[in-house]
Amino acid sequence: MLIYLVAGARPNFMKIAPIVRALQAQDALSFKIIHTGQHYDREMNDVFFEELGIPQPDVFMAAGGGSHAQQTAKIMVAFEELCMAERPAAVLVVGDVNSTLACSIVAKKLVIPVAHVEAGLRSGDMAMPEEINRLVTDSISDWFFATEPAAVEHLRREGKPDSAVHYVGHVMVDNVLYQADKLSRADTSAFETSGFKTQSQANGGRYGVVTLHRPSNVDEPATFARIAGALKEISQELPLIFPVHPRTRANIEKFGIDLGPNVTLAGPQAYMAFLNLWKDAAVMLTDSGGLQEETTALGVPCVTIRENTERPVTVEEGSNVLAGTDPEAIVREARKVLRGEGKQGRRPQLWDGKAAERIVAILAKEIAAVAKPEGLAA
Repeated sequence: MLIYLVAGARPNFMKIAPIVRALQAQDALSFKIIHTGQHYDREMNDVFFEELGIPQPDVFMAAGGGSHAQQTAKIMVAFEELCMAERPAAVLVVGDVNSTLACSIVAKKLVIPVAHVEAGLRSGDMAMPEEINRLVTDSISDWFFATEPAAVEHLRREGKPDSAVHYVGHVMVDNVLYQADKLSRADTSAFETSGFKTQSQANGGRYGVVTLHRPSNVDEPATFARIAGALKEISQELPLIFPVHPRTRANIEKFGIDLGPNVTLAGPQAYMAFLNLWKDAAVMLTDSGGLQEETTALGVPCVTIRENTERPVTVEEGSNVLAGTDPEAIVREARKVLRGEGKQGRRPQLWDGKAAERIVAILAKEIAAVAKPEGLAA
């Protein structure tokens, strides 16, 4: 019974990696890794897959960039040809990128069951392309693997049958725990940011890490300038390092954004290098969805620079606070952490590193039931 595991961007591979490792440990299901090529990433080389403990993709579709419509259409055409040439027993999609949407639609129209990992997340913000992708994917999926209780409730309110909704924990947490353990035995001296980390930690010093990439934060000059002002103020008390997304860097130059002398700009980081940097940070300042979860998994204080989050468990139980984009609120929350008054979060239920094992066990059972001819006794 063959499953297609679909990934289109670097974070997707981090989510499917634990599933691949769990599939390799059993005999009922075989798999192929399908890379849609949605994002080109120079860091996704042989070492990247070796670090994740998974093989290179079996198929690379090279869908490339373009507008949302162009990209989605290219992925759909290529994935349809693939599915028709070798019909899988099921298609597994993760997250909320355009590849998630495109491949779930294609599979469903070919009457191939769809499993959605990270199902049920909702921000309520229809201006986010990811929110549209989540809603559409969940409207047609067959099996829903949820990371937190709020996601389960969303799916139930939307009419999904209880038998199809599975609260399994979080594969991203599986991956970060796996990689952190691996990192504890690795030589990190060659990482680009190791010098900054070592220097900042000398004599008990601390540092913070920044990531910003959401269009609502970095594509609007006034908003970006306000956030930058907050970061500049925080950096007077805590040195910050900012691995910069290419579009964000272009906007820093285009808008004349002033971050001050205490914010160190770095290039995009490979996964292990970045994990090595943020896992020991005093605070993470970010607009990333995945980092809200990863910081909660490792207990790192996180200040989220967004007005909403589709990952409320990280705020309700974890180490994350939602500060919005008001500079005063961002600075206030960061200073709480520095004074030792930040949230003392905990890792949510089932965020134990075994979500992928649960997913594979459920899929093996469900796919076998679908594949079994009607009327045949168990």
